[in-house]
This record gives sequence, structure tokens and C-alpha cells, in this order.
Amino acid sequence: MSEALPPNKGSTVISNVEQIARDFTTVARLAGVELPDGSILVEVLSAPHVSPTKLPAGKMGVYVFAKGGETLKVGKVGAKSNARYTSQHYNPGSAVSTLAASILSDAGAHSLTGDDIVDVGNWIRTHVDRVNFLIDKRFGRHVLALFETFVQCRLNPKYEGFKSQALA
Repeated sequence: MSEALPPNKGSTVISNVEQIARDFTTVARLAGVELPDGSILVEVLSAPHVSPTKLPAGKMGVYVFAKGGETLKVGKVGAKSNARYTSQHYNPGSAVSTLAASILSDAGAHSLTGDDIVDVGNWIRTHVDRVNFLIDKRFGRHVLALFETFVQCRLNPKYEGFKSQALA
């Protein structure tokens, strides 16, 4: 059994994406779901990156935003949630619980300048890595929820849930 790492410490997300995908295949199998080899498509968008323009047809997924060795946000997107996948996390007013809003509420931790605050979406594209784990929608919402929870447990993102729910 491996030793637990403190929150947000350890290797970067980018260097562990293939292992995360392999480990989730094992978790899914333990839950009674067989994910054939190649079922998880991994897209790494290193900073600076371009936001995805569309969620591939028939896909759903889990996405991760990370800066350096720190995981900032992990989320999921269903097959019909194109805006969540492509743009909402880059715009603080577009939806509840976006990466942009979280970063703005913690601007000092990221040393944001006035220009960064005005265009936080551009700051995210310039400074934050993004990883997309895509799977076929045929696996269903329960597998998607399990995948998101697994990645959240593995990476312990800084901006997840409500502050009142935090352990520390």
C-alpha cells in the first residue's frame, strides 16, 4: 500500500495521465464495468493552451485544470454539455462553480495583475494546463460520476466543493 500524499503535492497531473486512465479502468472493473483497452481518450493541453472548440460527438468526460504540481479543478461533462466543456470555466459569470470564478476569488494566491483579473480566461489559457479524459457516452452517467470522483480523490483539487465542506 502506498503512503498518502498531502493535498496537491506530488507529481504533476501531466506526468500521470496515462496511469490515472489505467487505474480508473481497474476501478470501473471493480464496480462491474468493463472498459475495453482504448476506451479512455486522453488529451493533454499544456499551457499555453487553446480551449476545446467542441465536445466530440458521442463522448463525455472528466477534465482537470492544473498549474505546476497543483491541481486546481476537476469536473465532468455529459455528452450534451458542450458549453461546460468548451467555455464556461474560462468565464467567471457563465455558470456556477467555474475555475475562473475560483481563481478570481483567490487572486492573491495567483499573483494576478489588473489585466489578468479583467481577462481571467486568457490567464487560464496562458498559465494553466488542462487534461481531458474522454469516454463514450454509452458507458453512462454512473461511470462518469465514478470517474470524476476517482480523479478528485486521486488529485485533491484546490477548488472543489464549498469552503464550508473542507476538512481543513
